[in-house]
Amino acid sequence: MARKKVLITVTTYPLPSRSYDELVCTAGVLKNGDWIRIYPVPLSFLIDLKGTGKVNNVKYTWIELDLNKRTDDFRPESHSPVNYDFKDIVVGNTIKTDGNWLLRKEFCLKNIYTNKNRLLEDSKAPKNISLATFKPAKVLGVEIEEDEREWKDEWKELRKQGNLFETVKPIETLIPKLPYKFFYRFLDDEGIESKLMIEDWEIGALYWNCIRSADGNENIALKKVREQYEDNFIKNKDLYFFLGTTKEWHRRRANNPFVIIGVFYPKKELQGRLF
Repeated sequence: MARKKVLITVTTYPLPSRSYDELVCTAGVLKNGDWIRIYPVPLSFLIDLKGTGKVNNVKYTWIELDLNKRTDDFRPESHSPVNYDFKDIVVGNTIKTDGNWLLRKEFCLKNIYTNKNRLLEDSKAPKNISLATFKPAKVLGVEIEEDEREWKDEWKELRKQGNLFETVKPIETLIPKLPYKFFYRFLDDEGIESKLMIEDWEIGALYWNCIRSADGNENIALKKVREQYEDNFIKNKDLYFFLGTTKEWHRRRANNPFVIIGVFYPKKELQGRLF
């Protein structure tokens, strides 16, 4: 057991998996820039950390709690809370975006990959790296694919897991199934192309906000998502990707077990000036 102070940088949109307690990837960095994954995390923690009732209000907030290294997970970053009710947690300050994300950069950009092959090599034994910050040489665009519109049987099983996912409202009401998958295509520093799914909670929340503002029109909502992640982010932001693996696909040693679990997007800077 060790007491850890973690800056939460990642919460992914929920995806049912064979490992139910990995439903949502919650991860962050320590003060030295090392990545750490925490699971299981109660859904109530992600929704109501500071009493606002909003989803995804925990990012870039410091938390301190007792953690154990998971013995059932070969990935070195994986830990579990000693107290699953989070009764020992201390919630600290939230780092704002002042100075073009200056303090966020200080902690989140200490260790950066720019090469796909190097990252994949480090994801193999003995290192088994499963969380990383990646700086693409060029982001080519966003791709959107239709997906199933209802949660599969795995999701129904999640509701039987007890207090971990207990909420006032049904989970399906709080977190509906996304009917689309979102991807970034990008190049590394050798010009090698990748296409990775974006599983950040932010893009799911953006889609549903756009659906509401568009009175349910999915074409308009998708256009708005593309405007943000392609037109705005690619043109105006200095993009970094937070990448992570699932235990299942990492164990299977898939060709590329990583997905985009977070997007880091300060403004581009030119000769010391922002634009």
